[in-house]
Amino acid sequence: MPTPIYALILAGGSGERFWPLSRRARPKQLLRLVSDKTLLEETLARLEGLVPNERILVLTNAEQESAVRKLLGNFPKENIIAEPAKRDTAAAVALGTGWVVARDHAATMLILPADHVISNQVAFQESLALAADAAEETGELVTIGIKPTWACPGYGYIEQGTPVRLRKRSDAVHRVLRFREKPNLDLAESFLRKGNFRWNAGMFVWSVPTVLREFNRQAPELADFISQLRAPKNFEKALRERFSKLPRISFDYAIMEKADRVLVVEASFDWDDIGSWRAVANYFEKDNQGNAANCAITALDSSHNIIFEEGGTTIALLGVHDLIVVRTKDALLVCHRHEAEKIKNLIGKLPPEVQ
Repeated sequence: MPTPIYALILAGGSGERFWPLSRRARPKQLLRLVSDKTLLEETLARLEGLVPNERILVLTNAEQESAVRKLLGNFPKENIIAEPAKRDTAAAVALGTGWVVARDHAATMLILPADHVISNQVAFQESLALAADAAEETGELVTIGIKPTWACPGYGYIEQGTPVRLRKRSDAVHRVLRFREKPNLDLAESFLRKGNFRWNAGMFVWSVPTVLREFNRQAPELADFISQLRAPKNFEKALRERFSKLPRISFDYAIMEKADRVLVVEASFDWDDIGSWRAVANYFEKDNQGNAANCAITALDSSHNIIFEEGGTTIALLGVHDLIVVRTKDALLVCHRHEAEKIKNLIGKLPPEVQ
């Protein structure tokens, strides 16, 4: 009988780069950026046929919990949990592990961000199934690597080593030599030339016994927290009293980068983390002047602008170039497209009601 698969969806990010469309209570994963579904809804839809809803846990935070529950009205209410404090991904994965262990101590786990764009559901599920096979057969941690399409300095990288032979299939499974931090442009270009580096997309697969072993070996405080969650009667108490005291550290730092044996499965699907308005513009219609918009615009002597309009307003451009214009019901952003990375620095200067 196949090992049951559980999925942990990390849906507590802030998405500050998409202000004014995104807010503290409406982050990137709750936005409809590239389709009529939010990124969180798209993430859940991609798991249909692979993991049933009763085996999916959506982790969000207290600020966003109400919006997530409203959005996922038909999803099991008890499978949405709000983290009581911001403690980064190591604590989130520990919480999800405790939730799974309380239900099946031998299961396979998938860890998936809620805010990525993935176009091919069949290929996505095939990659996850291969990673699950590798995790079960080898007893090792497995990550999904994305073959780079350009020298991006904004992503972490995975240095891929020798292929690993599996009983079923192994052409896309390799040993991880090491994880690399976000590089400068020159280093990213060298990674691209070498050909054995993959983008780290923050997607992981493992068996419960494997990840418990790594927590016990590398992060005993988190392992102790997991042990307190295992009994259903203690779950709420441990979450309420212990979570906010856990170390604020990413799962990559706490576990993955220190693990002795990690495998990487090269993704067979198209992937985009759409981390900026410039990235989202790739999904918009473009006119013959290079203006990208999610709505109808009239442009004269204007080029390479990005327009997002939420409410049906007529947008006209005259003599402007390389701007980002985002209009919502209560806010308007106008900035140069090359200044977009500074949007998150602007938010702290705004009135609290529009942050």
